[in-house]
Amino acid sequence: MRVAVVTNSDFDGVINRFGQPCPQPPQSFPHGGTVRNVIAALQEGGHETLVCEGDKGLLATLERSMPPDQQARPSGMVFNLAEGIQGEKRETHVPAMLEMAGVPYTGCSPLGFGLTCDKVITKMLIRDRGVPTPNFRVMRDGAESTGDLRFPVVVKPRHEGCSFGLQLVHEPSQLNRAVEIIVLQYGQDALVEEYIDGREIHVALLGNGEPEVLPFAEIDFGEREIGLLTWEGKYLPADELPTICPAKIESSLATLLGEISVATFRACQCRDYARLDVRIDRSGRPFVLEINSMPGLSMRSEFVLAAIAAGHSVSSLINRILDVAHTRYFGIGIP
Repeated sequence: MRVAVVTNSDFDGVINRFGQPCPQPPQSFPHGGTVRNVIAALQEGGHETLVCEGDKGLLATLERSMPPDQQARPSGMVFNLAEGIQGEKRETHVPAMLEMAGVPYTGCSPLGFGLTCDKVITKMLIRDRGVPTPNFRVMRDGAESTGDLRFPVVVKPRHEGCSFGLQLVHEPSQLNRAVEIIVLQYGQDALVEEYIDGREIHVALLGNGEPEVLPFAEIDFGEREIGLLTWEGKYLPADELPTICPAKIESSLATLLGEISVATFRACQCRDYARLDVRIDRSGRPFVLEINSMPGLSMRSEFVLAAIAAGHSVSSLINRILDVAHTRYFGIGIP
């Protein structure tokens, strides 16, 4: 089957430079390696592949490379890795283009991305389902009342991923500056939520309907007094925190983690695969921080580590994601 891997590595394919840009990480960011791994895995699975930029030229490229068959059905699929270039809800842009053009693709729909890429909406949706999440406020001015929030608090942009802008604030006097940084640097509201002291567990989900809960991955904070997974801790080798996978979780808590993870996946309209970030407080209570609807697929990402612990290779994982999406569209796996 023809598979186009759509990504954003070149940010020049736009008509105008307008709207909030996607934060562009430094060269050490592992995105390029992820694309190469996905291409290699799909080729190992017997697929014909090409790489496309998720920009203004995407649909013309797909029309040339994947024309419809004689029954006017799609002749290929997109493996979507595009996080957008600029503007509001940029993660929704490529899926929306593909929906309009009639091209099937992996991962979330525009609705799913719109919900999961707004951390506040995510928290409201899952709280309504009874899923525990830290208490929070949305702030545009750090001088606003924090109500009953307990310090320390975590301050982060409402719409960004990859731990961009993440800050830990210990005192109310520090909050104004932390919120100001978010508003000025990212052009959006700040999410201010109570810091949950304890373990951080990442839960990988694969599939639809009743998604498979893969082995849990734990971020190892070692002897650090404050356990916080920053951008540097995720992506810079010198600061990278080790991951324990599979994590040691007692059975009743493991069952609860699986239940709230699947409930979150469904509430946020996720598809095919996703990863939850969960904190376990000192008394053993879980709190969902957020759900990543396009989790990283680099060799050291928690999603890949969880899949390997479940018995997958990188190749079988990538091809399984594609097969799950194919089944969702066509009712059967890839022949």
